[in-house]
This record gives sequence, structure tokens and C-alpha cells, in this order.
Amino acid sequence: MKVLIQRVAHASVVVDDQTIGAIDQGLLLFIGIEKHDTLETLQRMAKKVLAYRVFGDAEGKMNLSVSDINGGVLAISQFTLAAETKKGLRPGFSTAAPPEQAKQQYLEFVELLRDQHNTIETGEFAADMKVSLLNDGPVTFWLEM
Repeated sequence: MKVLIQRVAHASVVVDDQTIGAIDQGLLLFIGIEKHDTLETLQRMAKKVLAYRVFGDAEGKMNLSVSDINGGVLAISQFTLAAETKKGLRPGFSTAAPPEQAKQQYLEFVELLRDQHNTIETGEFAADMKVSLLNDGPVTFWLEM
């Protein structure tokens, strides 16, 4: 599992000219599910994302998590994160989970987030999405399990 997290001032996702998810200050997550991912992988990643300290404390140090600041989380499925890019000029996707598995695990991951945090918004699995964001910092991290 690979998750690209971005600290944002705000973010939103549009499908078919309709905003289907939006947050103010918080984290934008781009989520790539891989073949070998399990429920344990999803659980560990959900816990890590919500506890990852990327927000400034009173002294401006990154000591606070999205949970600490009660920020929003916008979770977007993005299979291209599972791409193999080391060789050639075209990405390969043999390590990406097949669509049925990826959708099921993405939805499970979102539910794990919702069980632990109040403000969780999502995109639409496999849709053509337009994601807008204002990266705060910029602060971006690549998490893998």
C-alpha cells in the first residue's frame, strides 16, 4: 500500500461537474492499493495516517496530527501510485491490485479512517476525478506499508 499525503489548507474532488468531497485544513490522501495488501496493512496505514505529525504546534514544529487538530481527510483512490517506474518509459501495473480487490480494500480503508476520525470525505473509485488543493507548506509525504 502506498499513500501520498499532502497537508492542505483546503481540497476538493469533482466528478461529472459535481463536487463530491471537500475539506478545509487537513490531509489529502492519494491511495494506491497493491496485490499483497491485507486488512492488517490497511489497519496499520489508517492508524499511521491519522497519527502522522505534519501540523505545526504553538512553536511551529510539526508535532500535531490531523486528529490533534481535528482536521479533515479527503481520501482519493489512485491506482497509478502502484506503478512500476524503474525501467522503461511506460509505467507497469503488475503490482497493483486488480480492480475488485482494490475497490474493496479502498472502501475498507475509508471505513477504518471513519471509525477513528470525524471528518472523512472521499472521491469515487475508478471515476475520472478532478482534484483541487492548496498545499500548505508545501508539505507532502510518501508512506508505504
